[in-house]
Amino acid sequence: MKTPDFFKRSELTSALWAFRREFFIVGAFSMIANVLMLTPTLYMLQVYDRVLSSQSELTLIAMSLLTLFLFAVMAFAEWMRSRLLVSTGVRLDEQLSTQVFNASFEAHLSQSGASPSRAFGDLIQIRQFLTGNGIFAFFDAPWTPIYMAVLFFLHPMLGVLGIVFALIQAALAWFGHRHTLAPSEAATKAGADASTFLQGKLRNAEVLESMGMVHNLRDRWAARHQLHLSTSGDAQQLQHRIMAVSKFIRYTQQSLSLGAGALLVIDGQLSPGGMIAANVLMTRALAPIDMMVGSWRQFIGMRFAFARLEQMLIDYPERDPALKRVAPTGAVTLQDVFATAPGRADPILKNINLSVPAGTVTAVLGPSGSGKSTLARVLMGIWPDRAGTVLLDQLPIEGWNRVELGPYLGYLPQDIELFEGSIAENIARFGEVDPAKVIEAAQSAGLHDMILRFPKGYDTPIGEAGNLLSGGQRQRIGLARAVYGNPQLVVLDEPNANLDDAGEAALFKTIAQLKAKGSTVFLITHRPGAISVADRLLILRDGQVVANGPRDAVIAAMQAPRPAPTNPAVNPATVSSAQFPGVTALPA
Repeated sequence: MKTPDFFKRSELTSALWAFRREFFIVGAFSMIANVLMLTPTLYMLQVYDRVLSSQSELTLIAMSLLTLFLFAVMAFAEWMRSRLLVSTGVRLDEQLSTQVFNASFEAHLSQSGASPSRAFGDLIQIRQFLTGNGIFAFFDAPWTPIYMAVLFFLHPMLGVLGIVFALIQAALAWFGHRHTLAPSEAATKAGADASTFLQGKLRNAEVLESMGMVHNLRDRWAARHQLHLSTSGDAQQLQHRIMAVSKFIRYTQQSLSLGAGALLVIDGQLSPGGMIAANVLMTRALAPIDMMVGSWRQFIGMRFAFARLEQMLIDYPERDPALKRVAPTGAVTLQDVFATAPGRADPILKNINLSVPAGTVTAVLGPSGSGKSTLARVLMGIWPDRAGTVLLDQLPIEGWNRVELGPYLGYLPQDIELFEGSIAENIARFGEVDPAKVIEAAQSAGLHDMILRFPKGYDTPIGEAGNLLSGGQRQRIGLARAVYGNPQLVVLDEPNANLDDAGEAALFKTIAQLKAKGSTVFLITHRPGAISVADRLLILRDGQVVANGPRDAVIAAMQAPRPAPTNPAVNPATVSSAQFPGVTALPA
């Protein structure tokens, strides 16, 4: 029988529900602690009303020892529930951290605005709330009626007074929820925007400093930071006003309850011990509500964090770890592929259809802005806004387990991104370093001799983002990383952009070696010389395929003198070299 949608839980809710046993145990310890909170009240009643009147030292000693024992049990219950909640928070983090890590990177890759640090910040915020005072207020609040009942037992007037103050505190909590929600959300969003803007610019600090751009960008950051300060100040001022009113109500309650008890003592309706006990009891009864008001800001933050994290886990669920496929051969097929980008009216790629057999080298050509780099990301399955089908060995590429598929793919983007660690770790993709494979990849990229000249060889640290290396060195290390382990599908986006003649010769040799091993290679380039190593040519213009097929046939079609077509549409048979000045005089 299928479970109705309204009974289904999200991944985050299911993870919390898995700890329901622990929460029930925390509730049981909370019950013990709250029941024993009546101990000081009963002790006062006995001391004032029995011990002082009887003047029995033995009774005082017995009651004091019993009270100390009950206090010890209460402290143990408080300690156990705190310890259990801390343990639950740690286990929740351990259970979700891998899934949050994967989902946050997928969300970042899809350009949804999510970031791994933000997602883990949300997880930490949820865990801290589960181990903080706010959660204790929710466990203690159900026992407020018990304390109210004891107040009614002492005198109905004290019970009514307690209910009045409880309603006032509850109304204050409701007011705080209604009026602090929007300001807190605005402050959180403004703070995240300012932080994201700053972090993005710090990654290019050298460019900013060298061209005097720091001052201009500082002004833009200052505007975002000022908005954060303004919205955060408004939210905090409202929160502080609510806390001030709450403190006024709390002190008023303490004084009025004592005054009401004194009035009842004067009228002979209550004993002096009952007066003191009632004052303590009413304070304890309203403590959870007062604690809720004080921790409301933390609760609001946790609620936003929970909603963001829950939505992200819904949008990017965990891939099936049991999904296993045979190793791909590298055959690629694109069917009716369109690629778009936010804020852009026209698609970047328009109705791309092509089929590339395994073990071939395809050179992708075209003027700047024709969609070549977007095509590279589509081939890798990492372009978010895509329509159509990308097949790897006749299977949709998104249907592969990315962890399993990763070793069979090699990708060299235009912007080489290396990571803090050694040269060997970067080449080995931060997996287990196989020295033989690392050296083979470095030799394929023409990098081996250069690495040996470094002080620590392959163990040389490259610094944050590879900032200790030149552009050409980063390009070669990125190429070695792309070909590490002899992947079946390799996409190289402008791999010779920063290479000299020797580096370019090493690149062509690497491509020949990959082809000899049966790898499928897509080579995106502006340099006509790279076409000599290609089996096929794919030419793009304005996001459309204008030529696709065997290299010699496409070159012959382009060099043949033909009249300019009346329709600039895509037809390999009518392509002339005048349409593509960037790829004229191609070598045969």
